[in-house]
Amino acid sequence: MDFETLKQEVIVYSKEIGIDKIGFASASTFDTLKDRLIMQQQLGFASGFEEPDIEKRTNPHLLVPKAKSIIAIALAYPSKMKNAPRSTKEERRGIFCRASWGQDYHTILKDRLQKLESFLLEKVPGSMIKSMVDTGELSDRAVAERAGIGWSGKNCAIITPEFGSYVYLGEMVTNIPFEPDTPIEDQCGTCNKCVDVCPTGALVTGGQLNSQRCIAFLTQTKGFLADEFRDKLGNRLYGCDTCQTVCPENRGKDFHFHKEMEPDPEIAKPKLKPLLTISNREFKEKFGHVSGSWRGKKPIQRNAIIALVHFKDYSAVPDLLNLVKTDVRPVIRGTAAWALGKIGDKEVLPLLLQLKAKETDEEVIKEIDKGIQLLQSKGV
Repeated sequence: MDFETLKQEVIVYSKEIGIDKIGFASASTFDTLKDRLIMQQQLGFASGFEEPDIEKRTNPHLLVPKAKSIIAIALAYPSKMKNAPRSTKEERRGIFCRASWGQDYHTILKDRLQKLESFLLEKVPGSMIKSMVDTGELSDRAVAERAGIGWSGKNCAIITPEFGSYVYLGEMVTNIPFEPDTPIEDQCGTCNKCVDVCPTGALVTGGQLNSQRCIAFLTQTKGFLADEFRDKLGNRLYGCDTCQTVCPENRGKDFHFHKEMEPDPEIAKPKLKPLLTISNREFKEKFGHVSGSWRGKKPIQRNAIIALVHFKDYSAVPDLLNLVKTDVRPVIRGTAAWALGKIGDKEVLPLLLQLKAKETDEEVIKEIDKGIQLLQSKGV
């Protein structure tokens, strides 16, 4: 078979099915990545969301025994929201990061990869193929870099010349021997803007991320958010775009190629107070189709409470008091008690003292104490 002709046919077909960029890489082991992943684990910088087996993350032959090549794909997503609602004093709003606008990108990319698989199996019957998006074993970024999709930026994102870093990535390992493409040379140069402005210092240095301090990671955790990060969260409900929005390579980049990626403004920038009392069913119906819902409603609700503190929204006090009184989840009760200390007044102090007397959870009691101390420090 003429695999170069097949490669060109794959490239043409990829455009027909809505793949914005495609690249081809060898299936050799990712030795440099392996060393970096081992160091990340030793430093305690890993998020814990990744595939834990480093061998699987760096050796494609463990996924497809006779692997010869990897096809990498990228789809560009919007960076600007049309008709974005304003956050007003009466109705404060939170924000989901751009990667969680529109339909869950896992679903979108899996659709494209399945179509590409079918095309290849028709052309090369019996070929071995394994596709993955984000939650798969391989590192999407390492594959994309090797396949010439873009370079790995100091913000730890793949930056493409065409679309900046506003791209979703996916890949497929196959035993079809495609000729590899040439990687793109790093073009970050001396620019260090992303490292300099990272809100929590999670970008330790260009290209090295301490995931445990990254706001994108922190918004997805389910426990109490450490005190040092609460005032860094702003109104973010899920994810963080800071290291992308400051990147010069993203200036003017905004693409609306895929209808399913277009955000519903009321979902991407939802009102905060209604989130505090949203039911599981309502949450699933409204947010279940976006990637930012994958951890459930609790992290979103906790982040909404912190966002109300960011806005110093006194009108939320009745809702927060109700959470401390009635919510069965310690993280929500405790975070709400701390929030009352931040935005409450003299009327709140005796109520918090009463609630403390009834509380049995030690962590919640600590948060109530924080709230009481905050109120007392105001001279309440």
